[in-house]
Amino acid sequence: MTIEKLRDAFDEMIVFKDLKKNNFIAAFKLPSFMRDWVLKRFQDERGELDIEATTNFIRTFIPKKDDWKSIKNRVINCNERVKFLSKIAIDIDIKTQALSFALPDFDLKFQDTMISLDVWSRIGDALLKAEENWGIVELGYQPPSGTKTGKIKLLDFKDFRPYIVDLEEFKYARESFTLDEWIDLLLGAIDYNAAGYESRQQKLSMISRLLPFVEKRLNMIELAPKGTGKSYLFGSFSRYGWLSSGGTMSRARMFYDLARRKEGLVFGRDYVALDEVQTINFSDVDEMRGVLKGYMENGKYTVGSHEGSADAGIVLLGNISAGRMNEYINMFGELPSVFHESALLDRFHGFLKGWNIPRMNDDLKICGWALNSEYFATIMHELRDDPIFRVLVDELIEVPERADTRDTEAIKRLSTAFLKLLFPHVKSVDEISRDEFQTYCLNPAMEMRTIIKLQLNILDPDEFGGKPVPALSVKEIGR
Repeated sequence: MTIEKLRDAFDEMIVFKDLKKNNFIAAFKLPSFMRDWVLKRFQDERGELDIEATTNFIRTFIPKKDDWKSIKNRVINCNERVKFLSKIAIDIDIKTQALSFALPDFDLKFQDTMISLDVWSRIGDALLKAEENWGIVELGYQPPSGTKTGKIKLLDFKDFRPYIVDLEEFKYARESFTLDEWIDLLLGAIDYNAAGYESRQQKLSMISRLLPFVEKRLNMIELAPKGTGKSYLFGSFSRYGWLSSGGTMSRARMFYDLARRKEGLVFGRDYVALDEVQTINFSDVDEMRGVLKGYMENGKYTVGSHEGSADAGIVLLGNISAGRMNEYINMFGELPSVFHESALLDRFHGFLKGWNIPRMNDDLKICGWALNSEYFATIMHELRDDPIFRVLVDELIEVPERADTRDTEAIKRLSTAFLKLLFPHVKSVDEISRDEFQTYCLNPAMEMRTIIKLQLNILDPDEFGGKPVPALSVKEIGR
């Protein structure tokens, strides 16, 4: 695939990535979406990077958490106006109408900040785009006066995305590529070198990790050997998801904190991935299991008197030994006890065999022109709201009589996600061949759901023993 073809299809949305050469950027630990934004800013048309300018920009405008005390000193004691790139959330107090903001990465809380009405009139729309936004913030200080305490104030905000994402243009661009070219393009967008994979199946297994990025409330389990890049993709690629590694997970943190009246991790995010899930402790197993079952079924949760809803998928990521890489034996024995109940496991739509994904090596790191990661992550986020794909899946799939509803729904949701990723340009059932839909959407969805069903048969043979996944098929043309 040539640079000319990429440029014709995506114009300014491509960037030259060299993850082997640009190790100096890795030292700053930038997430992929922010890294590509910086690369694009300081690259020329040939992809050559101005390293000195890039380094100076990162040090000036992308501070580390350790720099926060220095920033506070400049703002409060030196009366400086300080600009830097940050994630920001806003709050509107119902009782007082007071406007405030938080910088989650620096532990700056709402109660210590303010936004004046004149500033809000200029930047409010940009700050209301999402639960949390990324951009250049400019901070100042409002000194204490009378009984009022001092507060850090927001003076300005500029969304860091330098372009408008057009989902229809992305769909149209897909028409210019063969399926194999498109698969390679998707891998480049998430920082992987397609030439480093041994087979198309390996590539498709890697792309399957993106299913929760494009489909609302898609719940998945992936067990894989160490070093296959699970944490990198779910933790660094998209600003719309959340990766939680180890430690303790409570109902308050995941769903709603009654004491603080604060929504949890699932709210406003595309997915919540629990990495190294074997090491996570759940503060109250029965409490967490109960709320998870309700949420994973219908997207709603009740905590005390609070009723909430969200669209984040729940993704379990764990390491597995070579001896357990077999769907016909119990693979879930090492999962936390909260997931040992069959009724909860049944709510996971699919299982990804992570052992089909090669261990990360230098040959798998992208070196070449590829889609801007931030752009592609935003495209996937917007695909979640596009209903046409599920309509097409319903039209394409034949469901046998008395098929289990949960199995059928899981397979259809997985098929819908595959359709969004691999064939986003399709607008009617006549625009995709039945063979391609069967091979690249329905078959992998059936396999992913079948593994969940096999594990349920092992875990709870009285309830699930002998119950196979229903044989969904592709409808014949004209039916």
